[in-house]
Amino acid sequence: MAVRSLLPILTQGFIPQRWRIQLASRFKAVRSLLSGIRWDRYPGQSRRAAGNGARSMVRKVPILLFLASFLTVLLISMPTLATMPSLRSEIRGVWVTGNDTVVLRDRLKVRDAVAQLRRLNFNTVYPVVWNAGYTMYPSRVAQQAGIQDFIYRGLQGQDILADLIAQAHSQGLLVIPWFEFGFMAPPTSELALQHPDWLTQKRNGEQTSVSAAGEVVWLNPFRPEVQQFITNLVLEVITQYNGDGIQFDDHMSLPADFGYDAYTIALYQKETKKAPPDNPQDAAWIRWRADKITAFMTQLQKAVKARNPRAVFSVSPNYYDFAYRLHLQDWLAWVRQGLVDELIMQVYRPDLQSFAEQINRPEIQETQQKIPTGIGILAGLRNNPVPMRLIQAQTRAAKSRGLGVSFFYYESLWDESSEPIAERQSGFQALFPYPALRSAL
Repeated sequence: MAVRSLLPILTQGFIPQRWRIQLASRFKAVRSLLSGIRWDRYPGQSRRAAGNGARSMVRKVPILLFLASFLTVLLISMPTLATMPSLRSEIRGVWVTGNDTVVLRDRLKVRDAVAQLRRLNFNTVYPVVWNAGYTMYPSRVAQQAGIQDFIYRGLQGQDILADLIAQAHSQGLLVIPWFEFGFMAPPTSELALQHPDWLTQKRNGEQTSVSAAGEVVWLNPFRPEVQQFITNLVLEVITQYNGDGIQFDDHMSLPADFGYDAYTIALYQKETKKAPPDNPQDAAWIRWRADKITAFMTQLQKAVKARNPRAVFSVSPNYYDFAYRLHLQDWLAWVRQGLVDELIMQVYRPDLQSFAEQINRPEIQETQQKIPTGIGILAGLRNNPVPMRLIQAQTRAAKSRGLGVSFFYYESLWDESSEPIAERQSGFQALFPYPALRSAL
């Protein structure tokens, strides 16, 4: 293998950009040295033999010199490596939400944001790409479905998602687009209005529920048309952008009260020879619907991996008992079946005690033995700031158990806090004094 090809393999995704620059500089010096070797110094009849032997020997020189240079840089030029604990590939992420559009739309603000995240040793960004029934990027799939006749663009006319990915990658950060709303949508969205047959309902015929996003309707995850639409959106992001994966959260599910629409009733009767139970909490009825969602997630994961085998298939659910019983989201089965590459469980709690109770759950301990696992921590809301001392306490509790973290959401880290920006940033610096380097699969 050529020395040139070894450099990105050994350093990309493992060595920070500032260190890769030093490696590249030394590599250039090695190449310059090798280019000065002359091959016409072997006179007489033995010239060919000597030349062949010399070439054989010198072919090994580039790799040996490269490795020597590599080790020299690590041991001498980067003394921080000698003083820090072992580098860990823990998740240190932040969600970039619809509330962060002031930042997302401005290239300069994106540049400053990702640079600051890098300085504070974050390593992953989860930008929203599917919100309230609309895409946050130019989507042919959404246009063909008749649900979006406009395109979100930045102040400089840029593709917001492409710009964020490029700038974050330049800082060595992973970018995993976040499919926030999943099967959920506002009842006034074009998606709900243009495709009323895609919606499911409760036993009493109601089609809406109240969530943190307000009143919403739910796409029927059992309908082939809905499954194809969601799959097309996801594959569009995977194919169209140079991101590092895709993330689904607690909305890639269905509230247990739903599933009493005509299509689902007929499907259940066909497969079980009986009508759905009146009780939405009936164990068999929950299992049947949860298994259907699992079957779809299996198909979706295979489709994603077929397009990009290195894409991180990430899930950020609620704690398991809540997710399964109340939202038909059997994410532990997804983990056990090998569908999920990383998991971040949302634990938005107002105190340390209730937070610790959730992160000690056996399903988290089981999951972290299989895949990178983190905890979602609330950094604040516009009308409900979270003090830095609580963020630090919860983060340290997670880290002490070998868990990564991701914060909800970007601007609440320091811009939308009652505490001084410098104080907040130094608080995160204290949590992450050393890099935790990550790479795509």
